[in-house]
Amino acid sequence: MLKIYSPGDGGATCVTDPTHESLPLGAAWIDMISPTRDEELFIERALGIAVPTRDEMIEIEPSSRLYIEGDATVLTANLLIGVDKDPVSTAVSFVLTPTVLITIRYAEPRVFETFAAHAGRATLVSADPGMTLVNLLDAIVDRLADSLEGVGGEMDQVSRSTFRRANSKQQRMTTAALTVLLDRIARAQDIVSKARDSAVSLARLLSFASFAMKKTGNGTRDHLKSLSRDVASLTDHATYLSGNVTFLLDAALGLINIEQSAIIKIFSVGSVIFLPPTVIASIYGMNFVAMPELHWAYGYPFALGLMVLSAVGPYYFFKARGWL
Repeated sequence: MLKIYSPGDGGATCVTDPTHESLPLGAAWIDMISPTRDEELFIERALGIAVPTRDEMIEIEPSSRLYIEGDATVLTANLLIGVDKDPVSTAVSFVLTPTVLITIRYAEPRVFETFAAHAGRATLVSADPGMTLVNLLDAIVDRLADSLEGVGGEMDQVSRSTFRRANSKQQRMTTAALTVLLDRIARAQDIVSKARDSAVSLARLLSFASFAMKKTGNGTRDHLKSLSRDVASLTDHATYLSGNVTFLLDAALGLINIEQSAIIKIFSVGSVIFLPPTVIASIYGMNFVAMPELHWAYGYPFALGLMVLSAVGPYYFFKARGWL
């Protein structure tokens, strides 16, 4: 599907069903969403450029993601999407020409919907395609920052709930609760790793775009440099969050080991407690003729009492030593 935006006095107007014969007058931004081959050929004929295919977009070599071909500058970055549900990383290409900005994507990043909605009420889509690109990248960086901020808040909640309950004798975390905790930590790690990958790819994109747009106005290049500094800060923050997640993962695994050790300790103590009664029962089960308690009227109660005493004694001994 093609969405073609043209700037206007009250905001950008969008055409979603072009005739595939010619571009609308004043088109400044072409958003290609999972384009068909016919749509790719239409854009290539209309603008005289080669649109990167999906296979080319997922290449990992910088030379395949960032290059200049004729008058077009092709920039490809990985964007984090689906933070609220299933976080994934998707490749998005930006093709900057002297007259129009083209974006090619095969997913639905929320930032594009938000940017398009705001473009209808503001001047985010400009007749200058470089400024449109800068505005779009600004929205993408803001969205990435919001995602990392959300993960940071989630990690703070996990940390507080984990160590408060771990230090409270009345609220020991069960194995089920710790399993849920591990799921939350794993999801946070997934988001952080993909966010860091997105930040690194955006940093490369901004550096190359600043080089490619060196002949443009100073305002655009200054904005790109500001975005580069923002992305560098986000990369450092993602690295910090990754270390925090690793620490919480180790802490959660340690708490699980403590819970498992406590369970094993119960069984071990139980075995030790019942070992003396078992020995006494074995002795009196031998039924020796010369055993005086066999002919004693209180022999049976005496044996039972001795068993109870041999079980209770080790229990209180372990408790006094702090082993229980």
